[in-house]
Amino acid sequence: MSTNRDTTTEETASRVLVLNSGSSSVKYQLLDMRDRSRLATGLVERIGESSSRLVHTPQDGEPRERTGRIADHDQALKAAAEELAADDLGLDSPELVAIGHRVVHGGLKFSEPTVITDEVLKEIERLVPVAPLHNPANITGIRTAQALRPDLPQVAVFDTAFHRSMPEYAARYAIDVETADAHRIRRYGFHGTSHAYVSRRAAELLGRPVEELNLIVLHLGNGASASAVAGGKCVDTSMGLTPLEGLVMGTRSGDIDPAVTFHLKRVAGMSADEIDALLNQRSGLVGLCGDNDMREIRRRVDEGDERAALAFAVYIHRLKKYIGAYAAVLGRVDAVVFTAGVGENSAPVREAAVAGLEGFGLAVDPERNAVRFGEPRLISPGGARVAVAVVPTDEELEIARQTFALAHN
Repeated sequence: MSTNRDTTTEETASRVLVLNSGSSSVKYQLLDMRDRSRLATGLVERIGESSSRLVHTPQDGEPRERTGRIADHDQALKAAAEELAADDLGLDSPELVAIGHRVVHGGLKFSEPTVITDEVLKEIERLVPVAPLHNPANITGIRTAQALRPDLPQVAVFDTAFHRSMPEYAARYAIDVETADAHRIRRYGFHGTSHAYVSRRAAELLGRPVEELNLIVLHLGNGASASAVAGGKCVDTSMGLTPLEGLVMGTRSGDIDPAVTFHLKRVAGMSADEIDALLNQRSGLVGLCGDNDMREIRRRVDEGDERAALAFAVYIHRLKKYIGAYAAVLGRVDAVVFTAGVGENSAPVREAAVAGLEGFGLAVDPERNAVRFGEPRLISPGGARVAVAVVPTDEELEIARQTFALAHN
């Protein structure tokens, strides 16, 4: 390949493939960073099962679906590559500049996007004990992508990285320091790419530099987390060592007295694995009322279902506690920002979360709150002392942005 071709390719290469590898799924997006457009998106799910399914959607076309067994992540990524190639977007394209990987846990070492080397991969592996459900799948996706394109930069973007700016007093648990340090026990936080993206977009909406703002960001999906953001940096967040701590979630309990686990072991005879499954998979909204879909819960509340009403009340109560706590941590709040599936789409949640907090300067305008719109918007009344906003999150774009920036350094 000539020097001229190399230079031209380097200057024009603008595509980033974003991979989010779960234990039995792979989500992918191919983005063109010149205009931040999505050239294709896809999902491979139920990997390893006979009922595996791949859905691929090109930018200007109809979704295509494959069914049938996809044995492992290697086959999943190869199938995705075939679908991309069918749209002339193959992984062998000289326009592909890098592959960005969502990695859930970066521990203390990684506070920014990082080009993946053998040593970086070893460190991600060392963190498996504190992220046993997530990091192994992330590692599998990385290794498979490296095998497909060993010549391309592979970049890890960590869910925990945005929260590394927390002061030590916010990150520490009040347990024996030697024990905590020996086993890496501290508060790491998660959903960091979402909190980073939403903080920046909220500042754009308000027309002010993010460095001047104090924000409370509420990422409310099936998983949910809150963060206090001062000057664009996280100073506190609700999730901890794992994504279990904090807000009430779809299937996770959030905050709970640690002694509950001892009680369940002693009185109910439950094993550690059984308690883990209870708190992560059979708690939260689904544990309280049998549903983890907020739309269904609200339908049941409107029909007078008492269990659904209790679940909703518990969810909102915990949310208000964190808003109040983070207002105290920040001292001054410029905006409360709702994002993710529930935060972006559930007007009743947003209304209930700030109801009664007028003393904090918080209120929503009913008409603005009722509007469904896929762009950042204010839902507080005109002239409100504290803005209340809805900002759709875009974690894939944030991963692509950070990957592209690092690949061009």
